[in-house]
Amino acid sequence: MKNLIVYYSLEGNTAYIAKLIAKVLGADLLRLEPVKAYPTGKVSKFIWGGKSAVMSETPELQPYQFDAEAYDRIIFGFPVWASTIAPPLRTFIRSNRKQLKGKKFAAFACQTAKGAEKAFPKLKNELGIEKLEAEMSLLDPKTKPNPANKQIIKTFCEALK
Repeated sequence: MKNLIVYYSLEGNTAYIAKLIAKVLGADLLRLEPVKAYPTGKVSKFIWGGKSAVMSETPELQPYQFDAEAYDRIIFGFPVWASTIAPPLRTFIRSNRKQLKGKKFAAFACQTAKGAEKAFPKLKNELGIEKLEAEMSLLDPKTKPNPANKQIIKTFCEALK
């Protein structure tokens, strides 16, 4: 099964996990980048990113290559913002809705506190599906390493093999 990991990463946590999963599954990577970058300051990222997430914004993305027919499964990776998916994922899904039809999906979320339990249903709703093949959430895996993450990632990847 050919996998593509489509992800957005503001501070590197999601990118870090996307690369680990890609190595295990032999998946390709597609990093989404908004035309106008979100701020990374301690307060400004929560204000602007949170507002963008709550308002269900769809920011314009930098050009990317996506051939849906080349993949059987799409794995989405995102930071949790205001208990939902990061807006660049919403843009990707809405822009590629027809091409995503009939694909299998899985997802992982990186969060600072909590919210993934609310973000996954919102992702499924955005995709128009009832179930993801696998879900995984981690607490700031790059900036706050946890030895337990290795097993969590392994279990996630095994569910997709």
